[in-house]
Amino acid sequence: MLRIFTRISQDVNAALEQRSNYNQRIALKAVADNLNVQLENFNRSNNKYASFFLPFARRWLNIINRYLEELAIKVEQNKEIDNPYIIGVPLTLEQAIFVGRDDIGLRIEKLLLDRRRPPLLLYGQRRMGKTSLLNNIGKLLPNSIIPMFVDLQGPLTSASDYTGLLYNLARGMTTSAKQQSALTLPSLTREILADDPFTKFDEWLDEVEQTLEQNTVLLMLDEFESLDAAINKGRFDEEDVLGMLRHLIQHRPRFKMLLAGSHTIEEYQRWASYLINVQVVHISYLKEEEARKLIAEPVKDFTLRYEPDAVERVLQLTHCHPFLVQLLCGEITVLKNEQDPSVRRLATLADVEAAIPEALQSGGFFFADIQNNQVDANGGDILRFIAAQGEGAIVSKQILSQQFPDMWETTIQLLLQRELIEEVAEGYRFQVELIRRWFNKPS
Repeated sequence: MLRIFTRISQDVNAALEQRSNYNQRIALKAVADNLNVQLENFNRSNNKYASFFLPFARRWLNIINRYLEELAIKVEQNKEIDNPYIIGVPLTLEQAIFVGRDDIGLRIEKLLLDRRRPPLLLYGQRRMGKTSLLNNIGKLLPNSIIPMFVDLQGPLTSASDYTGLLYNLARGMTTSAKQQSALTLPSLTREILADDPFTKFDEWLDEVEQTLEQNTVLLMLDEFESLDAAINKGRFDEEDVLGMLRHLIQHRPRFKMLLAGSHTIEEYQRWASYLINVQVVHISYLKEEEARKLIAEPVKDFTLRYEPDAVERVLQLTHCHPFLVQLLCGEITVLKNEQDPSVRRLATLADVEAAIPEALQSGGFFFADIQNNQVDANGGDILRFIAAQGEGAIVSKQILSQQFPDMWETTIQLLLQRELIEEVAEGYRFQVELIRRWFNKPS
């Protein structure tokens, strides 16, 4: 317990060393959240010292909350802007910045009503917002559909046996049902599964169906490529795992299956043979009106305003890519908070241009993933060649065939599939200017 208070005091000290009131407030809010958690833990704890430390935790929380109120007044006086943009992690139900995707919600709902019960594939490139959509899909679907979101990365696909695999699958379903729909599923322990994992899991699904009443489950398996990789490594048998998923689809009408990933089923042929008639739901760039809302009004009462040409420039630079809109606008907000209060709450075209280098640097993990994991060496060469021609430049097929005579056609198809370039007239150009700038950076 003393270590808990030591860490909290260190976090407070770090918060108070922040140069701006705005950054102090962000850091101290995190400390207050931590203290709230510790208060709950102390209230539930059987530790004989918990009741002794409880008053101290309450007093610290009161002190921090009073100071946060003072900071809020100072922030408003200085016209500092709360930065609502969330970079690099999926948006959860609690985060108000999720926008749009109504059309995808309608398509999923329509496919869920299909009596043939086809499995769905939510397909889109990395950072297009697949996981954020799945976390928030309950907002877009009728209450009669119970979303159960399971991330196939991490403990589930790194399990050493089927007991661990199915336990983590059931745990993910249980946690999600509680968060998304306040539905409590029957418990399933490792001990129960250990005897005969697949049979016991199937019996557990019988119990789950009884709790559904007239509702339907949408079982969403995110990052399905991770499960495929585990099968490739020999950790699990293809027939056992994919056969189980096929059986669930075919014999449990109350369950609908949705896979999510950045690859098509055609790229994973074994899945196609088990999940027949997969219906693809493509998630791509935001609609323009959705991107405009994310720029100008990401949350209610957002205090930063944009000049019209500044908004247009953000759209040009990002092509309405959801991650890149948040990345660039987040950097614009940071930039504005460093300016004089008299100009702080109006973003200009010059501000947008000034934020580009910081966005390229802070979003380096996103751009590097494209370079290292989504294209091969040939694709990188072609992208750098097109990037060097300048913003909006179209490179003709003739020039590409001359520069890359042996491999350009096959590589171009991959780059088109990855939505990095687009075909225009008799040539190709980058879809997203910020990505072009990354590939045009000096080595």
